[in-house]
Amino acid sequence: MRIHIATDHAGLEFSEDLQEHLRARGHEVVDHGPTSYDPLDDYPPFCINAALAVARDQAAGVECLGVVFGGSGNGEQIAANKVTGIRAALVWNESTALLARQHNDANVISIGARQHTVDEAKHFIDVFIAEPFSGEERHARRIAQLAEYEQTGLIAGHPIGA
Repeated sequence: MRIHIATDHAGLEFSEDLQEHLRARGHEVVDHGPTSYDPLDDYPPFCINAALAVARDQAAGVECLGVVFGGSGNGEQIAANKVTGIRAALVWNESTALLARQHNDANVISIGARQHTVDEAKHFIDVFIAEPFSGEERHARRIAQLAEYEQTGLIAGHPIGA
């Protein structure tokens, strides 16, 4: 599977370890930066580029997911979620990694590099990658509503903006 990764200065060391881990498991890793340490860098371009690549690959039928991380993972998740077609989830334990895939069909996860050890992050990522979307009707319906809102600003049959 292709895995798109992005971070900022807070997660740069994490990124190197995680990329090595993913490659050892047979994944193709695409690093969207940064490539060198800059304590004043900004995460949005890196994370948005990773999310754009996930959306583009998935639209082309390429099996892929994304992983973004920074100090807390919050801003990185927000940045990734600005990309049409991305469902990025903040993951902080095994359960949230599982549910991100099972219930939300998340295609990107965000992890706080200052909140977890590298081994914890590896575990969360492995769980996320291995877990399929459940396909349950209620979850598929909710994901479709999010996509509809993303495209039209509306959700049929539901008042929005009232």
